[in-house]
Amino acid sequence: MNDAPEIHARPKIVGARIKRSEDPRLLTGVGAYTDDRQVMRVLHVAFRRSDQSHARIRAVDCAAARMAPGIVAVFTADDLSDLVKPLVATSRMANYYATPILPLARGKVRYVGEPVVGIVADSRYHAEDALELIAIDYEPLPIVIDPEQAVRPGAPLLHDEAGTNVIVSREFKRGDPEAAFASAPVHIKGRFRMHRKSPVAIEPRACIAEYEPGRDALTLHSATQVPGIIRDALSSALDIPGHRIRVVSPDVGGGFGGKGSLYPEEIFVCAVARHLRRPVKWTGDRLEDFAASSQGFDEIVDAELALDNDGRILALQADVIGDVGAYSIYPWTAALEPVQVVSFLPGPYRVQNYRGRVQAVATSKAPTGPYRGVGRPISAFVMERLMDMAAAKLGIDAKDIRLRNLIADDELPYKVASGIVWDKSGFQECLHKACAAIGYDALRAKQKQARAAGRWVGIGIACYAELTGIGSRISVAPGMPINTGTETAIVRIDSTGAITATFGIASHGQGLETTLAQVVAEHLGARFEDIRVLQGDSSGVAGGTGTYASRSMVLAGGAATLAAGKVREKVLNAASHLLEASATDLVAEDGKISVAGTDRSITFRDVARAVYAEMGRLPPDARGELAATETYDPVFGTTSSATHIAVVEIDPETYEVRVERFAVAEDCGRLVNPLIVDGQVHGGVAQGVGAALYEEVVYDAQGQITTASLVDYLVPSACEIPPMQVMHLESYSPTTLGGFRGLGEGGTIGAPAAIANAVADALAPLGIEINELPATPERLFRLIEAARARAKP
Repeated sequence: MNDAPEIHARPKIVGARIKRSEDPRLLTGVGAYTDDRQVMRVLHVAFRRSDQSHARIRAVDCAAARMAPGIVAVFTADDLSDLVKPLVATSRMANYYATPILPLARGKVRYVGEPVVGIVADSRYHAEDALELIAIDYEPLPIVIDPEQAVRPGAPLLHDEAGTNVIVSREFKRGDPEAAFASAPVHIKGRFRMHRKSPVAIEPRACIAEYEPGRDALTLHSATQVPGIIRDALSSALDIPGHRIRVVSPDVGGGFGGKGSLYPEEIFVCAVARHLRRPVKWTGDRLEDFAASSQGFDEIVDAELALDNDGRILALQADVIGDVGAYSIYPWTAALEPVQVVSFLPGPYRVQNYRGRVQAVATSKAPTGPYRGVGRPISAFVMERLMDMAAAKLGIDAKDIRLRNLIADDELPYKVASGIVWDKSGFQECLHKACAAIGYDALRAKQKQARAAGRWVGIGIACYAELTGIGSRISVAPGMPINTGTETAIVRIDSTGAITATFGIASHGQGLETTLAQVVAEHLGARFEDIRVLQGDSSGVAGGTGTYASRSMVLAGGAATLAAGKVREKVLNAASHLLEASATDLVAEDGKISVAGTDRSITFRDVARAVYAEMGRLPPDARGELAATETYDPVFGTTSSATHIAVVEIDPETYEVRVERFAVAEDCGRLVNPLIVDGQVHGGVAQGVGAALYEEVVYDAQGQITTASLVDYLVPSACEIPPMQVMHLESYSPTTLGGFRGLGEGGTIGAPAAIANAVADALAPLGIEINELPATPERLFRLIEAARARAKP
């Protein structure tokens, strides 16, 4: 571990395995979720959604629905045209077309599940009953469902005004890949496919808008990860100043990126609540969640790797088609996932010559958006498969070929082929640590014995790197003009000595109320239990955005460090007068301020009482408010990395893949709470198992979603999640305050690639490659049957 700077010198509360302070309310059923909110005179919404994947709306007849029992109002896009301005996810990128975002489809529908009519009633039951009374006359248009067909000249257009279905295109290039490929002795190439996933949070999306006529003010409670971004968007769409809009994200039952964007339903309930001057509520069901929430991981990648005869990479090239669905999602744009695939494809390896081209293609499917890992699970899957394929062709062990190509410590910082800079991370150390923990060499010996017995056992390695805690110099989404690179903390001690820390982040399962309280307690010298963290409220700080992109601990932790330090100075200044000692001789620890080397001390509560309530005890210059507001910007961000190793066995009769063992060695910087860190890794790997083996959103040739329930869309249960060994390097980031790095997305990045390599390794005697995920029993059956057919004389 690196020598820690002064700020890390006295670890006390940071680094402790403290149980999450959120858990008592969440585990005993007294958490407050959006749907739990009870409001007088609330109205309920149901949406008539498109059952066509691509059609023109000729006419909408709402007359019968408006006359139905309990119906207060029925809205179409035309009814809202004077109430809502269209929003556009803008970008500075060339070759980008921004699709307008509206609460209801106007003129045309572009995917099954798109809201067309909103019915507002005195109960959800009445609203749902009235849906059947809506008559919509559609003119079917040509289907736009296959992204490879959609890019061809003459293909039907989803957005006529764009003139193309390619709404984003970009190319990265470094060196001379053409010359490198021409002279390279070894070429490895393949076509790789990762299919769509749904976030499947345990709590579907929900929102309730409350309007105050006297102030012309709106409060929106929403199950969202980004209350600050939603507030700013609503201010533009509804033309209301930001100080009259408040967006609250209460307890949220998971997000995984699927709750990290603005949705039409949020705009609708706010516009209608303001129009009707009544609270308006919508809670999605699971069918709506599958059909209309953003999805992820839908890419086709043609990639090729050039190497020398010793297995060292000479060049890499790739062409990516990203199926981004019907719209460019707000605010992240359609570039979010596909462009990151080519950005991160070189991974933690030395790649001097690189060309990556990407096209984001609009199709008649739900929009893609942020999903845990965002592009990097696909880039890791492709690169790690190429590495294993190269190792097999050259007769080199999978571990050894990686060690020959992983960036070494003395090469850092390292600018990769796409322009990303890895500041400092233990790429090779993670690989060594994971291999040692799982007993890699011994596993290979056991694998030989298993193969001799006819068993299909495989071992897979995946190494990756990601950029986390991104600062103001880099957009979270390529070209996006919104600054997501700062975070503000307000730390305040009130007259009772209670401490409140307010942030712009929005926790949805990460345990941020616990970890941020640990940071504040450490740098303020207070007791952990005396600190309350407020988050998930756009009114908390002036410019907060939310929680996404593995940013919250890096940015909010940095802001907390700064603000707590400023309040500590004020506390010590006041205490120096009360204790009649120099502030430099005082120690703040565990909620007490004491004079070093003596038994004289006072509590934070004593200091607060003297500052706020007891006249005459302190001079005027020591009576300032015990509060501070600080904003932190890590500027570029920092690198996190890991190695994942999976051991699988395939049942030769059912083709079921069982993940028997799994090891993760992760470099996620200074650990604030190892208990929570391990939980994040376990949860991420569980989602990675789903991406590798089970989860797939399927649309048929007509654009109808056929996996719109948990009967058809398979997610792994606890029975399918393997026992895990999790190790941490805990190397302090040199570029972030506190030495923190992000880690929330890592499990989903490394696990699919490691499992894919393990499955391919298990089937290597049959000559089978795994280039498509999820590797379901049906896909394995077809691959194995085809291999057996080829083997017949």
